[in-house]
Amino acid sequence: MKSLLPPLKVVVAGPVGAGKSTFVRAISETPVVSSEEHATEPINKVTTTVALDFGTIVFENQPIHIFGTPGQDRFQFMWEILCQGAMGLVFLVAGDKPKDFQSARHILEFITSRFPIPFIIGVTRQDSRRTWAPDEVAEFFQVPARFALGVDARVDKDCHKALYHLFELLNRKGQENEDSLPA
Repeated sequence: MKSLLPPLKVVVAGPVGAGKSTFVRAISETPVVSSEEHATEPINKVTTTVALDFGTIVFENQPIHIFGTPGQDRFQFMWEILCQGAMGLVFLVAGDKPKDFQSARHILEFITSRFPIPFIIGVTRQDSRRTWAPDEVAEFFQVPARFALGVDARVDKDCHKALYHLFELLNRKGQENEDSLPA
């Protein structure tokens, strides 16, 4: 049965190599539109997203459009374009790359200063030897620990868990609870 609800928009953002494209591919129920190209800068990856990744899912009878952003600063104009009209943000950081946290903070502040968009922080690469735990990442970003969670962007169940967590906290925000999301 097709839903009559209008689709919600969720953005997946973060620095290069955090798992944004992987997250969109893992969770999408339809073929993903991707703009992966060969990297022209030294970013420790062969390819990188240059415009967006786009996938769709139906989550508890609600159609959702998932937009993944590029991670490089030179594509920040796409951050603005993709975040317009978004109801929430899944912000990914690689827990084993603390050297990227300053860049990640810049991206998060860029987005949230222009759009009061509620967000959660998904900490990827939790299976690495030296990785920051979600509560440590939350402390770095100065948000309550409940807004950060470990996410394996390769696993659809983890991606669904992140969306569920975002929606659960959005619901609390709608109830004006002190547990509401940062924005």
